[in-house]
Amino acid sequence: MHKIEIPQRVVESVVARRGTAHPFADLDPAKTALVVVDLQNGFMMDGVAHALCTMAREIVPNVNRLASAVRETGGQVFWIQNTHDESCLESWSNLHAMTLPEKTAKRIESMSEGTLGHELWADLDVKLDDMKVLKYRYSAFLPGYSDLPDILRARGLDTVLITGTVTNVCCESSARDAMMTNFKTIMVTDGNAATSDEEHNSSLINFYLTFGDIMSTDEVIDCLTKNAAATRSAAE
Repeated sequence: MHKIEIPQRVVESVVARRGTAHPFADLDPAKTALVVVDLQNGFMMDGVAHALCTMAREIVPNVNRLASAVRETGGQVFWIQNTHDESCLESWSNLHAMTLPEKTAKRIESMSEGTLGHELWADLDVKLDDMKVLKYRYSAFLPGYSDLPDILRARGLDTVLITGTVTNVCCESSARDAMMTNFKTIMVTDGNAATSDEEHNSSLINFYLTFGDIMSTDEVIDCLTKNAAATRSAAE
C-alpha cells in the first residue's frame, strides 16, 4: 500500500480555511455514491495493461470494504470504465499527438469495449444492484463524456467517494470535476493507487487544499456507520 504522508501544515491550512479537517464528515449515507475509477484489466493485468499500475491491485480489498459499507448504509456503488471509441481519435487528437503510435495502439487494444483490458478486475465485489458507467476522458464528471453526473443527480446523490487508479490522473480529474459540478467530494487516501508514493501524495495534497476532503477507508466507513445509526435513531 502507499505510505500516506499529508504534512501537518496542509492540515492546518485546511482547518484555517474550512474550520475543520474533515468538512464532509457529516455526509448523509443515503445520498452517498462510491465511485470506483478504472479498476480494469487495462491498468492492472500483466501483459494486458497499456498503463500498468501494480499498486491498484493492493487497494482492491479496501474498495470492496467501502462498497459493502456504502450499500449497507443506503448509498450506491458505481464502477467506472475508461473507454476508447473511434471518435476519440479525432475529438481527443491532442492526447494521441503526445503519445507514441505503439502506445496509442496498445491503449486502443486495452480500452475498447469487448476486450479483456476493458473488463473490471475480477476480484472486485461487483453486485447486480451496482451500476457500471463508461467514460471517454480521464474525468468521470466531464460533461459530454460521461453520464455519471446526471445519473447521480437523478438518484438524489450529492456526495461522492472517489477511489481507483491512477490517483493523480483519472481519479484526481474526476474528483476535481465532481467538486466543480457541485458534488461533495472525498478522495479515499488508501482507496486510490498511483505508480509512486510521491505522485499519490502530491495529488491528495493538491486536492485537499482546495477542492474537497480526504479520508482513509476506516474513516469513511466510520462516518457512514455512525451517521446511518444517528439517522435511524432520529427516526425512531
